[in-house]
Amino acid sequence: MKNNDQNTKRFFETFETLIRENRITIDRPKGSAHPRFPNLIYPIDYGYINETESQDGQGIDAYSGDDKTLGIVGIICTVDSVKKDSEVKILYNCAEENIKTALMMTNNGPMCGILVRK
Repeated sequence: MKNNDQNTKRFFETFETLIRENRITIDRPKGSAHPRFPNLIYPIDYGYINETESQDGQGIDAYSGDDKTLGIVGIICTVDSVKKDSEVKILYNCAEENIKTALMMTNNGPMCGILVRK
């Protein structure tokens, strides 16, 4: 295995461990409105990994999909021109349709993101 492959494997295993040990809290369920932008409705469950901290000082963000057998399938790396920050958003139990939905949600407004698959 190449060194980069080992690093990628370890990267995603570390996130799996964080989720296994700390769980994901869904604070914005599918169908709910964004707290600051009420016209923005979440098309997929969205929350954070408990007991973690991201760039914004909150928990590491996570989209949680419908297929409870998949685990982490990738991350979305984001940059926001208004907040002037960047973050990662975990894609957990997300089948292809969930991934497309999460990317659409992330690339809405001043934020943009790219997909990094596991």
